[in-house]
Amino acid sequence: MAETTVRLTAWVHGRVQGVGFRWWTRCRALELGLVGEARNLPDRRVAVVAEGSRRACEELLDALRGTDSPGRVDGVVERWGEARGGLRGFTEA
Repeated sequence: MAETTVRLTAWVHGRVQGVGFRWWTRCRALELGLVGEARNLPDRRVAVVAEGSRRACEELLDALRGTDSPGRVDGVVERWGEARGGLRGFTEA
């Protein structure tokens, strides 16, 4: 039985802009076989949208909450949903 594809949207709070956080997130996502994007928001958060297996998205979420990322993560708010498709690769916007 194939694993269901899901969409993870995560908003990362902290000192995450201008420190290589989006690039780091892209690398982790590609290693996990995810598609999506990481983009800066005007309020200094980074929004991450990723689609793939639930397990891979959970691993990305664990990495976002971990201590090995560039900058400083103060918190991550997550939302799960059904995959919508239409995403290719993983981009930094």
